[in-house]
Amino acid sequence: MRTGHLTRHQLRSSAWRRLFPDVYGCASLDLTHALLAEAASLLIPGAVTCGRSAAALWGIELAGPDDAVECTIPPSSGATPSTGLVLNRRTLAPSEVTWRQGVRVTTPLRTALDLARIRPVDDAVVALDQFLRPGLVFLDEVRAAAADARGRDCRLIRTVAALADGRAESPQETRLRLLVSRSDLPDPVAQHRVRDGDLFVARVDFAWPELRLALEYDGAWHGEAGQFGRDRQRLNRLTAAGWTVLFVTAADMHRPDLLLARIRRAVESRSAWWR
Repeated sequence: MRTGHLTRHQLRSSAWRRLFPDVYGCASLDLTHALLAEAASLLIPGAVTCGRSAAALWGIELAGPDDAVECTIPPSSGATPSTGLVLNRRTLAPSEVTWRQGVRVTTPLRTALDLARIRPVDDAVVALDQFLRPGLVFLDEVRAAAADARGRDCRLIRTVAALADGRAESPQETRLRLLVSRSDLPDPVAQHRVRDGDLFVARVDFAWPELRLALEYDGAWHGEAGQFGRDRQRLNRLTAAGWTVLFVTAADMHRPDLLLARIRRAVESRSAWWR
């Protein structure tokens, strides 16, 4: 409207969707958090997209279209928050800012450190694990930067970086790993590749290789067409190789004590069998 291409009346039609004050998008566009982050960048020139919103621009969806866009502005900025926008006032070093999809955004390393500030801790570990998976930044880089962090949330950042491993293929796998690691159970190996001699059998979410015991999170994607048959073939291969597989569902995660007791019984049973 400011440039004269559209009138106020045209913007009020069903062809356009209001994203932010004076920022509109075509109603047919798929409304994603990344799109909202791009729109927000037009609202406050000079702002830097950060946190979960930066992750969305880097291709990792940690926020949805109903979540507020996170931006960093200088402490001296006169910008004020608006609906759907969260402003963080701080000074970023030039090395912490780059461009992505035409938007000023925090670098992968700075984004990872910001994700490590999320509360509660487990949510931060989940977010960092998901962000690390594509290899935009590596865990050793994040831990080194976390060790040098100073000021607000530095202890939290170091704690989260120490707990992350970047291997989980889903948020629930991270939550399952954290649950087991905080128990008295021995730590399993994440994303373990099972072999029978020289033959590759399967890759499992978690494993105690010396016990030939695997722990798998059974997510919603396992109900996709054709997946049931593939899962059964995979399970048959693991069983033929002498492995026992425990499956964990979303319902199990809501009963952690019962779940840990079941895993503990399996570990003890396999330990006795192995001896």
